[in-house]
Amino acid sequence: MNFLYNIFVNLLIFGMKVFSLFNDKTKKGVEGRKQSLHIIKSKLSQSDKVIWMHAASLGEYEQGLPVLEKLKEQFPTHKILVTFFSPSGYENVIKKKHIADVICYLPFDKKSVVKEFVSQFKAELFFTVKYDYWYNLLSELKAQGAKTYVISALFYENQSFFTSYGKWFVRQLQNNIDWFFHQTEMSFALAKSVGLNNSSIAGDTRFDRVKQLRERDNHVKFIKEFIDNKKTIVFGSSWSSEEKIAEIIFKTNSDIKMIIAPHDLKRVQNLKQIFPDALLYSEISDQSSMITHHLLIIDSIGLLSKLYSYADTAVVGGGFHDAGLHNILEAATFGVPVIFGNHYRKNPEADDLIKAYGGKSFEEENVAADFALFLMNSDNEEVLNEMSASSKKFVDEKPNSTKIILKKILS
Repeated sequence: MNFLYNIFVNLLIFGMKVFSLFNDKTKKGVEGRKQSLHIIKSKLSQSDKVIWMHAASLGEYEQGLPVLEKLKEQFPTHKILVTFFSPSGYENVIKKKHIADVICYLPFDKKSVVKEFVSQFKAELFFTVKYDYWYNLLSELKAQGAKTYVISALFYENQSFFTSYGKWFVRQLQNNIDWFFHQTEMSFALAKSVGLNNSSIAGDTRFDRVKQLRERDNHVKFIKEFIDNKKTIVFGSSWSSEEKIAEIIFKTNSDIKMIIAPHDLKRVQNLKQIFPDALLYSEISDQSSMITHHLLIIDSIGLLSKLYSYADTAVVGGGFHDAGLHNILEAATFGVPVIFGNHYRKNPEADDLIKAYGGKSFEEENVAADFALFLMNSDNEEVLNEMSASSKKFVDEKPNSTKIILKKILS
C-alpha cells in the first residue's frame, strides 16, 4: 500500500502541474512549493526548536490559531512554523499580521522531499487541523521524535478510513499521531470504531476564535454612516447564489441596507454588472456619497468578520454548491441570525446552529430571500430578536476547546 500511496502522490503532483497551466490558483501553489525549502533554510536552523501548525487553507488556520497562540505563550523561545496546502490560506495570512516566524507551502508528500524539509530544524510539536493528513510527512515527523496531534478532528462516514481498503490509512494514523482532539461525539465514535483509541472530545476551537472577535475593536470606517440606522444584511464570502438572493431582496425592498463581501475579489466586476448603482467601498471619499446608496460592495480583504458586527442578518456563502460552506460562526458570535444553503456535509456546526434556532438553511435561493425579507420586516421584530439571542447563546455555551487541548498536550 505504501507503493500505491507514493504513486498517488506522484500522480497528484503531475496533475497539479498540468492543471496549473490553466488555473492561476493552482499555479500559485505549484510555484510556491518550489520556494518552501529555500524559505526554511533561510529562516530556521537545525538548532531551532519548532512548533509547527499545518492548515489546509484559511479556515483551518483560523481554527488552529487559538491553540497556536497559547502554545507560543507556553514556549516563547520556540520558533513557529505554519504551512498551508492551499494558496487561499497562504496568500491571505502572509499579508496579515501573524505570530509565525515562518510561513510557507507544505511540500508535496514525497519521501525524499519531506525528509530534507523536516531535517532543517527540530520539530518538537506538530499539529494538523481538522483532517489534512500526509502520511510520508507524519512518518518522518515521528521518526525524528516530534509529538504529533490533530486538533478539531472531524471524521465522517465516507472517508477512506471506513472503506474496505482503509486499514492501511488507519494504521498510519495509529503509528504516527499521538492524539486526536475531536470536534464532535460522532467523529470520536467513528475514530474509535476503527481502532483510533488515542482520542478525546475537545470541541471546535473555532468557537474560541470567534469569541475573541467580540473583544477587539470592530469599527470599520464609513459603515455606520452607510447603514444610517436601517436594517442591514451582510452577505459574507458570497458566490453567485448568495448574490442572487441579494438581487431578489434589492428589487423587493429598497429600504434594506445590504453589504456584500464576495468570496473572491474577482467577483466585484460581476457584482457591478448586477448592481450598477452600488457603491464600492474603495471609492468612498466622504459620508455624503453614501446617502442615496442601499448596497455596498466590499472590494477589500480582511473586513468581513468586523462587518458582521453591524449586521441584523447574515447570508453566508458556499452552501448552495459543493465548494463548502464558509464560516457561519463569525456572524453567529455577534448574535446575528445566519442564512445559508443546504450543502454543508463537513460543517456539523451548521446543523447545531439550526437546532439552536440561530440559523436556517435553504435549498433554493428565492426561498432564502423570502425568509431574509421576513426577518427584516418590522412586523417580525420579535422573531428577529429571538433568533439573534439564540445565535449568540449558541456560541456562548460552547466549551473552551483550546484550554482542554492545552491541558492534554502539556500534561
